[in-house]
Amino acid sequence: MRQFACESGKLSMRRSDSELRRREAADIIAAVTSPLRARIKYFLERLIVVGLASVVAVTAVAYAVDSLIFRSRVTSNRQPFGQVTVTRYDAITQKSGKTQFIFSPPETQTCVHALFPRGGYTPCWYLERHTEQRTDI
Repeated sequence: MRQFACESGKLSMRRSDSELRRREAADIIAAVTSPLRARIKYFLERLIVVGLASVVAVTAVAYAVDSLIFRSRVTSNRQPFGQVTVTRYDAITQKSGKTQFIFSPPETQTCVHALFPRGGYTPCWYLERHTEQRTDI
């Protein structure tokens, strides 16, 4: 609590004991938490860097292993390719705001039995989930 007293025409401000104790406690907490904050910040930065590096490494290993498996399937002729029937259609937006759909007959599309695209073909697991392909015009 602040009190103002007049001493010889000057205003002076006196602080109560509880306010001084609060300030001292705040100073002590700031002194303790400053190094703690720095350690936490360093730990979180390190965690993010290690996490991102791990994700990149796992993805690179998966890509390399997938490539080796695909090459071994091609050389031993163990069905590296598959076929999925896909329906394509065009969605044409007209000036009136309506959309006109033009459907093409279903066609068989070649795909690859792999995790990632290989040899210019889409993976079969992706085509089996996306049998209708829309083209917006």
